[in-house]
Amino acid sequence: MKKLNIDYLNLYRGSALEICDGIALHIPTLSEICEYGEIKYYQMVTTLCSTGIDFCWQLDEMGIPFDEISDYQLFCQLLRKHYAADDTKILFGSQLDLSRMETYDDQNHHILLVQGKEGSGDDIMINEDTYFKIAACLRAIHHLKRDDRVAGTNSCRRAFIEDAKMEYEARKLEPAKSTLLPLISTMVNSEGFKRDDQTVWDMNIFAFMDSVKRIAKIKNADLLLRSGYSGFGIDLKKVKKEELNYMGELH
Repeated sequence: MKKLNIDYLNLYRGSALEICDGIALHIPTLSEICEYGEIKYYQMVTTLCSTGIDFCWQLDEMGIPFDEISDYQLFCQLLRKHYAADDTKILFGSQLDLSRMETYDDQNHHILLVQGKEGSGDDIMINEDTYFKIAACLRAIHHLKRDDRVAGTNSCRRAFIEDAKMEYEARKLEPAKSTLLPLISTMVNSEGFKRDDQTVWDMNIFAFMDSVKRIAKIKNADLLLRSGYSGFGIDLKKVKKEELNYMGELH
């Protein structure tokens, strides 16, 4: 997969990301996500940037090889049709309606998604590069990683499919749980976090998740250093430098 240069400082600031003409990606706050519905929100985000392996058993039942369909084809043919403007306005505003976009072939026989009257000058268009940027930015904002696993053999493919189906069925039997609540509760009660249970809601989701990882990195580095300098703990020479550098990049 090609890489996209993302301005992470702007993400931290919470600035909207210009994807292309007519599409800007808003970085919602914790308050906005809560009001929208956390579970519904994360289902939408993960779905919009899903890959074939994320829906391997569903695609298999449809007769579509999950390891042969591209991310963009999956988005065009299936995923985007579930999301109208009311669903995605928290991310893209009210103008974009993925569910109503029409598909066209350009001169090079590449698929285009077009919203608006063709040739009117007001069209919103999504091509494969545009979608790649949307998916990459969604993953960056929410600290998600693309599933890059590859099924090397047919038995491996079947194992992926069966495991995914069993996991899906198991999740249906479990009550829905908040992902953000334990993180928010932990952070507002953590030394070094400057927000309380009221002001934390104004944080954008990227900055909040960055704080979750940063505080953890700081505490881990502090624990290693205390242990190393105590004379009875770990040998700091055997610890990777990036683990001790709490101001380093987060992974």
